[in-house]
Amino acid sequence: MCHHLLTLIALASEAKRPSLGVDVISLNGKWQLMNSNSSVSVSAEVPGCVHTTLQRQGFISQDPYYRFNDLAYRWISLDNWTYTTSFSVPSHVRGKGKAVLVFEGVDTVSTISLNGLTIGKTDNMFRRYDFDVTGLLKDEENVLQVWIMSAVTYASQRSHAHTEYRVPPDCPPPVQKGECHVNFIRKAQSSFSWDWGPSFPTLGIWKGVRLEVFNTSRVLSYTTSPKYDSEHSSWTVEVELFFDVFVASKGLVHLSIPLLQSEAEFQLSLTPGQSEKSFVLQLNQSVSLWWPFGHGEQFLYYLTIDVSLEGGETFNVAFRTVELVQEPIPSSPGLSFYFRINGKPIFLKGSNWIPVHAFQDQVTTDMITILLRSAQKANMNALRVWGGGVYEQDIFYSLCDMYGIMIWQDFMFACALYPTEKDFIQTVREEVTQQVRRLKSHPSVVIWSGNNENEAAIATDWFNIPVTVRPLYVKDYVHLYVENIRDIVLQEDSTRPFLVSSPTNGVESEKEGWVAKDPYDPHYGDTHFYSYYKDCWDWTAFPRTRFASEYGFQSWPSLSTLSKVSVSSDWDFSSNFSAHRQHHEDGNQQMLKQAELHYILPNSTDPLQKYRDTIYITQVMQAQCVKIQTEFYRRSRSDIVEGKGHTMGTLYWQLNDIWQGPSWSSVEFGGKWKMLHYWATDFYAPILSAGVEDKGDLLIYGVSDSHSETHNVKLHSWSSFNAVCSLESNVTTIKAGGSTLVFQYSISALLTQCGNCTRRSCIVTFHLSSPEGQMISPHNHIFLSSPRYAEGLQKPNITDTGIVQNFFVTLHCSFPAVYVWLDVDNIPGHFDVNGFLMLSKKSTVIFGAWRPTTAEEITSNLHITSLRDVY
Repeated sequence: MCHHLLTLIALASEAKRPSLGVDVISLNGKWQLMNSNSSVSVSAEVPGCVHTTLQRQGFISQDPYYRFNDLAYRWISLDNWTYTTSFSVPSHVRGKGKAVLVFEGVDTVSTISLNGLTIGKTDNMFRRYDFDVTGLLKDEENVLQVWIMSAVTYASQRSHAHTEYRVPPDCPPPVQKGECHVNFIRKAQSSFSWDWGPSFPTLGIWKGVRLEVFNTSRVLSYTTSPKYDSEHSSWTVEVELFFDVFVASKGLVHLSIPLLQSEAEFQLSLTPGQSEKSFVLQLNQSVSLWWPFGHGEQFLYYLTIDVSLEGGETFNVAFRTVELVQEPIPSSPGLSFYFRINGKPIFLKGSNWIPVHAFQDQVTTDMITILLRSAQKANMNALRVWGGGVYEQDIFYSLCDMYGIMIWQDFMFACALYPTEKDFIQTVREEVTQQVRRLKSHPSVVIWSGNNENEAAIATDWFNIPVTVRPLYVKDYVHLYVENIRDIVLQEDSTRPFLVSSPTNGVESEKEGWVAKDPYDPHYGDTHFYSYYKDCWDWTAFPRTRFASEYGFQSWPSLSTLSKVSVSSDWDFSSNFSAHRQHHEDGNQQMLKQAELHYILPNSTDPLQKYRDTIYITQVMQAQCVKIQTEFYRRSRSDIVEGKGHTMGTLYWQLNDIWQGPSWSSVEFGGKWKMLHYWATDFYAPILSAGVEDKGDLLIYGVSDSHSETHNVKLHSWSSFNAVCSLESNVTTIKAGGSTLVFQYSISALLTQCGNCTRRSCIVTFHLSSPEGQMISPHNHIFLSSPRYAEGLQKPNITDTGIVQNFFVTLHCSFPAVYVWLDVDNIPGHFDVNGFLMLSKKSTVIFGAWRPTTAEEITSNLHITSLRDVY
């Protein structure tokens, strides 16, 4: 089954909307912050949070991320805090008819008072709250107070009040050092801890506060939806405006898209109360479509909305269609699962996005931009905003619109069951309504998903629920995600597909009552797959799934990243710091055991060097494991093997880090690329050659949109720079939008033919080239045995001739080098290649700096490592 959806999108900041004569007084800036017993009283910035305020004011002397401060500063989250400010209202504003205090985001449970009178309460981090304060404003000073209750205490109280039955999990695993009952509070679920991040249950006013005063009405929000008339091949644009009306009034609404020579004017009639008005603009010209990165341009138009006599607002608009195709596949049981954008099947290549920082007030546009540009530079066209974090800032989605990065948007529920009391459901309904209206106008958002892994949690009994009471939990699950969240999404947005969970069997899960017997069934939907103890080089162990939305391996970030939050005595894999920072059970040993299968572990007698080398080997392991798995999925896009295959998406876990510690990320906290991210630029290349050994044969696949190529295969000895032999396949047309086997050869015959080569003494390299001989895919390679058993691999003695103008680095080596790694410590930027095979005596790489620097600074901070250097 497939849903055909045609979408026109309006893009704009939530704060920018037609004013309709509204006076807006910002209450952002300096407030006063006090704890429950008044022992702490400091000046605070709003937007902000308690932790960063205390650090900025010197009340806590160290970075909360420093060493063990996540435990040392636990007291902050266990206390209650009060924000206070005072403001006056200009005389020309005081006479207006209605006044509303708008809180864009309070974290999380609060009681708000104005001039000593309680005006409202909040219980949801993800909601905007509007409080009517008409008649409560004084001529002179007005005192606004926000009392915020400890989220930890609130969650515990709500859990203990839920006596009818248990709503698991109660607490995170001890290794996470977290807080309990996070599923009872509507805030970032990872703020109570996760297996890649700290426990900082934040408190604060994390988004803007303002007073809006008006006589007639104000616009609360707007949305746009398309209607496509296939019979006449024409578009219409439906614009919805949501009003808060104080006095009945009439006016005009003018809509225009100048580049499409399309405009219209409408009568507007408003009655008091909440009001929704819809207007349809007929388009007079054909449109240029918005495409994901790598498949076309991201064309944006200007849409102007002019309400009544007030000045108009201009927004970007984009056109694109999206379908989630779930239909029968020949020779395969089950259903397909892939995205069709503008009628074209698109293989999603990307990763999973987690919160950029534990303290959201610390997240800057630059931080978001660096991460999204890094994703695009790695040839990604998709990111999944994971359901245990936050709905991201407006700028995140606007940049994704510009960069062509498709967004799989989870709602913020993860790895837990949830209560279904009336007040909980009501706040969730408002949360979902607000977020859909805020985000639906972005072309980058291509799918909604109700939760992360909660269907799987019930289906595979994560929480040891007795069979007799399981129907109760299924009923709650359906009530929350289907009868409420799904229902609202389908009402608010008919332009995108909705999935109840991830992983899921999609329409098959729906047929099975929304909780499938096996949500990981590779014949349907998407899958999450992790396996740390099996050999990651064994590609036959991976599920040949329709869509891989989570998979990955851990590594440690670089020493330059860790050194910001540690001291030299911490720089040992057996240190208390290394154990404390690891929030995944047995994670450090899993990394080393996986690495040891194929590499000799570092054995330097210098403790610091051994620590650096161990970090390096974990990154090598991670990069190689994720590369093998991703290439398996990419070459499986055209295959059906034993009824499985037709893989059409890979989103590895995870893109970014929330702090400095071991995780599955490819980009470290602060933006530094791990080896995995450099490799992603190759394994996500638009044209890929991928090699694999199968039953004694060397198989090489070409994965491409639409090209004709030949294939070049070379064998290199570890002891020489010259290729032992070179083979070239016949000209092969690679399947458009698919994977094609372009080379197959018996490995034993290949070694015999080449002479002087064994599995241990040689490596196979290959690439795709055009019929004219131009290389059109990245270089790739395959080991015929583990590098730990390599014969003839010697220390390469890599040297550099210094950094020259434009930051070119020329390397020289005495012998072939494996996984050459360049690190410039804390200088932000990235190299054009890194973690590469150096099979020539000389190689030049380029460093792209993200801030002003000099060749001298880069030279003095440059570290060069290769695999043979660590033992």
